[in-house]
Amino acid sequence: MSTPFYVSPQQAMADRAEYARKGIARGRSLVVLQYADGIVFVGENPSRALHKFSEIYDRIGFAAAGKYNEYENLRIGGVRYADLRGYTYDRDDVTARGLANVYAQTLGTIFSSAGEKPYEVELVVAEVGATPDGDQIYRLPHDGSIVDEHGSVAVGGSSEQISSYLDQRHRDGMSLAEALKLAVQALSRDTNGGEREIPAERLEVAVLDRTRPQQRKFKRIVGRQLSRLLQADGAASTPTDAPSDTEEPDGATPAPAETPSEAPEASETTEKPESTGPEGARGKDSGKPDGKDKDKDAGE
Repeated sequence: MSTPFYVSPQQAMADRAEYARKGIARGRSLVVLQYADGIVFVGENPSRALHKFSEIYDRIGFAAAGKYNEYENLRIGGVRYADLRGYTYDRDDVTARGLANVYAQTLGTIFSSAGEKPYEVELVVAEVGATPDGDQIYRLPHDGSIVDEHGSVAVGGSSEQISSYLDQRHRDGMSLAEALKLAVQALSRDTNGGEREIPAERLEVAVLDRTRPQQRKFKRIVGRQLSRLLQADGAASTPTDAPSDTEEPDGATPAPAETPSEAPEASETTEKPESTGPEGARGKDSGKPDGKDKDKDAGE
């Protein structure tokens, strides 16, 4: 009887982690960014039916990179967890942190189990708050660990290169158009440093918009709205340009405002000298018979 080949636990975990990372790297990258009014999800996805981004609950969104069948099972499980918890307790009790803990336990159990292969997925769970300070973004790698992210996060493909690009250029208070264009620029960069063009038809974009009056904040951006946002130049300069446009009329308003008010006075003052001038006096005297009689009396 042959002796079974021994593999140390450290080596076994390293091999499983390498296997999962290679599977995730084969997928297309996606990014999640905070902007002034919420959180935006951007990814390259030529399919119109198989989505990388989905709604989990009212204020919670889900993004995943890797094998579709594996992260789709996780998404369905998250929706069931959120619905059950919201129905049993309260809708406000469904949070992104609670959902991330559930996903972490599932991924960690599968990763450490020797009976099945690890999931080749990397997840992002995001929740939009009432203010930008209340936004939450959690990244969950293949091994079930939880990473609390702020500002921006990239998963799948060349995520390290994209993350460094976003960290250098992302800032708080960006508009939706600015955040979307930054995300597309980051996704269009090749590993060699070059850039390629990603048409709007190959983009999947969704937002968690805190300004929506509905209780459900998740919304997909497609079609003309997506094209307008990508073509918007200087979206951040619009607020600064707007006050300048309003300041110019305000600066010019006093002059036109005073002229109409003074116009009647000027007309009245000009009419008085004309009535008292020589031509006006002549016209008045020539029209009166009393003036003629006085001249005749003076001649006599």
